[in-house]
Amino acid sequence: MSSRSFRGAVEAGRFDTIEQIFAEDAVLHSPIAHRPYRGREVIATVVGTVAKVLDDFRFERELDGALMFRATVDGLDIQGCDFLHTGDDGLVDEITVMMRPLKAVAAFAARMRAELSDGA
Repeated sequence: MSSRSFRGAVEAGRFDTIEQIFAEDAVLHSPIAHRPYRGREVIATVVGTVAKVLDDFRFERELDGALMFRATVDGLDIQGCDFLHTGDDGLVDEITVMMRPLKAVAAFAARMRAELSDGA
C-alpha cells in the first residue's frame, strides 16, 4: 500500500473502506487540531468528514509520498499536501496534512468542527 492506495481510495470515494489502508495505531497530524488523531477508525472518520467539507477536491501532484491537492471550502480556494509514511507492513502509519491560505483554512476548520460535533 502507499500514497497510491490512499489516493486511489480518496479519488474513488471509497471512504467506507479507507481505514484498511491505515495501520491500527496510525497517527494523523491535522493542520487544525492541537493534538494528533490516533487510530485507524478515528482517521477514517476524519478523512470521510474532510470529503464532505471540501468541494471540487482533486490531487494535482504526487512527490515521494506527498500528495498535493486543491479544493474549495465555502467558495474559497484551498491548497494542501498530505505527507504519508508507510510502515514495513505496507500500511500508512502516519499522515501529516498541511494547508493554505489561512482564510480558507479557518473556514475549513469551522466546517470540520461543525461536522464532527454533529457526530459525523
